[in-house]
Amino acid sequence: MAATRFAYVKTYELPDPILPNTYFVVRIDGQSFHRFSDTHAFVKPNDIRALRLMDNAAEDVMRALPDAMLAFGESDEYRKTSTIYNRRESKILSTVVSQFTSSYVFHWSQYFPDQMLQYPPTFDGRVIVYPSEQEVKDYFAWRQADTHINNLYNTAFWALVQQGGMSTSEAHQKLKGTVSADKNETLYSQFGVNYNSVEARFRKGSVVVKVERPIEEPPKDSVSSAQSDNSPLDQVGSDNNDAGEKDAEAQRIQHRRKKKETKKAEKAANRKREWVLSVMHCDVIGNEFWQSYPSILQ
Repeated sequence: MAATRFAYVKTYELPDPILPNTYFVVRIDGQSFHRFSDTHAFVKPNDIRALRLMDNAAEDVMRALPDAMLAFGESDEYRKTSTIYNRRESKILSTVVSQFTSSYVFHWSQYFPDQMLQYPPTFDGRVIVYPSEQEVKDYFAWRQADTHINNLYNTAFWALVQQGGMSTSEAHQKLKGTVSADKNETLYSQFGVNYNSVEARFRKGSVVVKVERPIEEPPKDSVSSAQSDNSPLDQVGSDNNDAGEKDAEAQRIQHRRKKKETKKAEKAANRKREWVLSVMHCDVIGNEFWQSYPSILQ
């Protein structure tokens, strides 16, 4: 940046680093998406096209940001040790939201080929900081529980409207004050729907995990290995005097140490890994998921 007399204005920029040694989650929400879904004729209660588009946008965010390890719906979780953008909250938040929004718009025609965007969608975001693994696990459990609650309500509501002939206000009134068991009973007794048989994507949401895949490197040339094994340093003669023997032994020890370090480095190189994304529709409530993907919280 040019050092001019106007540069002093930069001092007004406030630092906003996220606390070190903490996990942070970026949560993204669509602005007025009820109106957006109505305008673009989303299928009720769930439009598979819209959900896949959301998944695609989340995947694009995770590809763009190396430290994003897990996404659920519209939430991305970052490593505790992440130093992305020096942990500046404003930079992280603006980057994630803009990446998600641009990806959503960019891929729209892929999922809605017969439906043009009527107006640009808008997303807002926030950063939430958590001190330990347990709070992170509980956050995603909360989001999945919320997904279940909302989807059960919407499934029952739209069954009453689309199949039961009720108006939206009548359906709202019928479901007012009901618990999960009541909604399950309504679905099964009136429409023959077992909620547990509803597609897992709708009941549990989408879980996007960044996992490591090993990259196997080609083996070293056997000839060079043989030559390395027959290094002159290992062939130091035994006819030297005592001083020469000590020097030769020191050289042999040094050479063996170097060979050991070289092998260790080669093993490390063979364990190089690349990140791949996996989209699942599974439970994140409980320990089984987290035990299966320990790298998420490392």
